[in-house]
Amino acid sequence: MAPKKDRRSGQHRSNHRSTLSLQKTKIVINVYDLLPPGKFASVLWTLGASLLHSGVVINDREYAFGGHDRRGVTGVYWTKPKTEPPGGTYKCEILQGFTVAPLEEIDAIIKEASEAFQGTAYNLLNKNCNHFSSYLCEKLTGRPGPAWLNRAASIGVALPCVVPKEWIAPPDFDTADGELLDEDDIDDAHERSRMLRDHDSRDRRLLDEPRVSEATDDGWNSEEERRQGGNGKGKAPMKDTSGRVMPASERAPFHKGR
Repeated sequence: MAPKKDRRSGQHRSNHRSTLSLQKTKIVINVYDLLPPGKFASVLWTLGASLLHSGVVINDREYAFGGHDRRGVTGVYWTKPKTEPPGGTYKCEILQGFTVAPLEEIDAIIKEASEAFQGTAYNLLNKNCNHFSSYLCEKLTGRPGPAWLNRAASIGVALPCVVPKEWIAPPDFDTADGELLDEDDIDDAHERSRMLRDHDSRDRRLLDEPRVSEATDDGWNSEEERRQGGNGKGKAPMKDTSGRVMPASERAPFHKGR
């Protein structure tokens, strides 16, 4: 009489193969200090109250959120991991966790996040890059980003009159190079994502912008206007939804022509 097969053993092997077939994608948060290096910045970092920028690294791309003045256009863009924003200093990386979602689902989550975080909705205190990082991490891993990333913004919301100016308006720098992507660019995206395209080897990219006309010279009326974040041609400095001037580190890349 032939021995009976152990059904439990067979199920165990099947479950093991199924587990191995799941591809885990690591989710990492890169953190940058936006205050100029010095004693003040060091003390705030030690206390966990620094003014920080963050981005979420997924498959060798770091996704972040910044503000701009183009209605209907996302403020989400990507850079090479650990690319320091203007005026920022890389501090550390946080292993947020892993996702077993397939690549197509990850791309869909990033696209949904890009639609939820429009550039014109940016606010230094209540809808900034760290809010985006926390949102995207929660969608991918089930856990939001660490609360201390946004501690300075939380203090600013609760006690706006006592927050040092440096916490919400650090010394400014020129906006980093980058350009917006249009729908045609997205249609030509790499094989696993119809959302992004590496255009002309630029470091910073913005997602899902309708086609815009070619920009001409982005001249400023003065060096002071450039430093303060003006858009050129005498335009006022770029501001968030509360009227605060956005530092360059928190401005999404804008189109400079092709």
